[in-house]
Amino acid sequence: MSDAYVVGHITVKDLDKWAEYRSRVPATLAPWGAELAFRGKKATTLAGDTSFSDIVVIRFPSVAAVDGWHSSAAYQALIPLREQAAEVLLLSYET
Repeated sequence: MSDAYVVGHITVKDLDKWAEYRSRVPATLAPWGAELAFRGKKATTLAGDTSFSDIVVIRFPSVAAVDGWHSSAAYQALIPLREQAAEVLLLSYET
C-alpha cells in the first residue's frame, strides 16, 4: 500500500473563520490515520503562475483513506466554513 497526500493551495479570505476551520480539521483526520506534513506560505514563485499564497500537505496511509476522509460526515460538515474562510484548491496524490 502506498501513501497518499492531500495538497491544499489556499488564499485566506477571513482570518477568524480560517482559524476556526484549521482548529476543527485535525479531529476529522485522526480516524483516517492522517497527519499534517506541513503548512507554509509562498516565499517566491520560481516558475509558472499561481494566485494562492498558502499551502498545506496532509499525509494519508492510502488513497482510500483520502476518499473516506473527504466524504466523511465530519469533514463534509466543515466545507461551508472552509468556503467562507478561504479560496481552496484541494488535490490528492498517490506515491
